Amino acid sequence: MHVMTTLAADGVLRLLGATLLAFAPGLAAADCNDIEFEGAAFTLCEAVAGDDLRLFLQDANGSTHGSFARIEAALEPQGETLVFAMNAGMYHPDRSPVGLYVEDAQEQRGVVTSAGPGNFGMLPNGVFCIGAADFAVIESRAFAEDPQACRHATQSGPMLVIDGELHPRFLPDSTSAFLRNGVGVSDDGQRAVFAISNEPVTFHQFARLYRDHLGLSQALYFDGNVSRLHAPALGRSDWGRPMGPIVALVRPAENGS
Repeated sequence: MHVMTTLAADGVLRLLGATLLAFAPGLAAADCNDIEFEGAAFTLCEAVAGDDLRLFLQDANGSTHGSFARIEAALEPQGETLVFAMNAGMYHPDRSPVGLYVEDAQEQRGVVTSAGPGNFGMLPNGVFCIGAADFAVIESRAFAEDPQACRHATQSGPMLVIDGELHPRFLPDSTSAFLRNGVGVSDDGQRAVFAISNEPVTFHQFARLYRDHLGLSQALYFDGNVSRLHAPALGRSDWGRPMGPIVALVRPAENGS
């Protein structure tokens, strides 16, 4: 249901991207840090209400951005830069969103509430909503019944944590491990925490990172295996095949950057 890359190829590209960035001048300050949870390595990036957090899919000419570099290039003439960015939801082979997608308050694709194949269709799935004053992760059917006003929104699945409970289909003894990324939101909607695993982990462990380590009662899965992060201050910009929706924290570029 979405573009896949191999773990081996992504590993080489991650290392190359990090090496190049480590020597790049003028890196922006980032709200990201590396942690360990139950013996596995993760990177966390955080945005707070009032930050300029956006979704990106296509440029002004209708071409899909597909990469962090193309978004950076589009922002540069406006005097802006990326603090961090990651892929944000599943997409079709043409990189169009599988489910709900809202950018700059314009709905480009409607919410999907039916079950289906793959991780996206493993109900309950959910919507990440960037509102005017807060963030939310909302189960998709609840969102469809009571749509929220979102400046930006992306639908993905499955939900990782729903009202403090792990998704019912996650098994503690599962052996299905992938690189995974997602987002969780604080109960007051003032913090959004983005996480990516730096080694293969199971759904159960990834969900427990959000519930047990971060204490977040609502969290949504973005993707696995193709998961990528751009965090310049950590010397990291993962490379791979073109992506669909991308979520990014934007700030004015520093003079000389």
